[in-house]
Amino acid sequence: MIKSVLPLSVIIALRFFGLFLVLPIISVYAINLEGATPTLVGIVIGGYALTQMIFQVPFGVISDKLGRKGTIIMGLLLFAIGSLICAISTDIYTLLFGRLLQGAGAIGAVVTATISDLVKEEQRPKAMALMGSSIAIAFAVSMIAGPTIGAAYGVHSLFYITMVLALGSIFVLIKMVPNPPHITHTYNKKANLGEILGNANLIKMNITNFLQKGLMTFAFMIIPITLIHHFEWTMGELWKVYLPAMIFGVIAMGPAAVIAEKKGKFKEILIIGILFFALSYLIIGLSSSAVVFVIGVVIFFIGFNMHEPIMQSLASKFAKVHQRGLVLGIFNASGYLGTFLGGMIGGMFYKDVTLSTLVITIAIICVLWAILIFTMPNPAKKKFVYLSLNEYHLEKSANLNQTAIDEWYINNTENIIAIKYDNEKITEDEIKNLLK
Repeated sequence: MIKSVLPLSVIIALRFFGLFLVLPIISVYAINLEGATPTLVGIVIGGYALTQMIFQVPFGVISDKLGRKGTIIMGLLLFAIGSLICAISTDIYTLLFGRLLQGAGAIGAVVTATISDLVKEEQRPKAMALMGSSIAIAFAVSMIAGPTIGAAYGVHSLFYITMVLALGSIFVLIKMVPNPPHITHTYNKKANLGEILGNANLIKMNITNFLQKGLMTFAFMIIPITLIHHFEWTMGELWKVYLPAMIFGVIAMGPAAVIAEKKGKFKEILIIGILFFALSYLIIGLSSSAVVFVIGVVIFFIGFNMHEPIMQSLASKFAKVHQRGLVLGIFNASGYLGTFLGGMIGGMFYKDVTLSTLVITIAIICVLWAILIFTMPNPAKKKFVYLSLNEYHLEKSANLNQTAIDEWYINNTENIIAIKYDNEKITEDEIKNLLK
């Protein structure tokens, strides 16, 4: 499992590292460019997410039809070109165009779907946790690297680094990632968009991704600007807030992932993270000293890093095998919509509405959000059985269409039939008898 998943986790981590690298300082960089306004700066911060949102579902569908690896390469090339445009930009509009092009390489859901294809169901939580952890680590490291490199060599250097990482990811994909197996789905039908959009649990996960990413982007709008303009810090001092945030965030990430995946306490971890968001924003918005402000930022990143390793895994648990590309495409699109609106709304209201009013509003939203998640069940634990097609007969497969069996599909590459079932309603031996 590690051999298949680790290279994909590296690819997605490098891509997110490139996006996150500029987040801690892009607001104070962009505001000084020709033509800049607070609203345009907010759109620049979250602008990549707008095109991510638009192209996330098409990329997921294309990958379902035409293959995962080619789709990922196309997305990485778009990301590299966008990074180059950002690096050479001298005005706010060119920077915005580059950010939009960066986002057009919407491969997040495709990489997640590829991981789902390559690993067995019972290994998928570990695989998704590995990917989520790699993103969280990339996020944490970028919080230190971005301000440090940007202060030393200029913010444009960060975009050149991003371009190189994207091109390097293509090499990793070609050389180290195996081709996903060819799978024939049980249903002989396309993923039903209406069924997915009407799934209450997926709706709650989409809302969660939307709000989490929106609050993250808004935080990156206000943290550097407040520290530099209000508390009179310099760009080179921003590591003093991001370093403790990174350390405590990484420390919180491991236990949160273990409790969620091993103990099945997904929604409890989500709720704790949400309450941390509410508390952190109240501290950030109402603080009168830099020390208290930093404490609020640290609490925010603890909550964010508690969420990040489990989000993709939890969303995938509510999707059937033939729906994963579309489900994860919608899930990621929701997050990117939140990222875009978080930056845009932050830019629009930062000067017109007091920060204390904004954070109280955010805290109220977080309480309502936590109540929503409380109504969501933790996913039930299911089992999988894998049977060789040399021993069992497909002509008996109609016997598998019963409530005790969640889904089944054929892995043509390995010549097996995979069956997901509720072990409290049917046993493995009973399933085998259905196909004899």
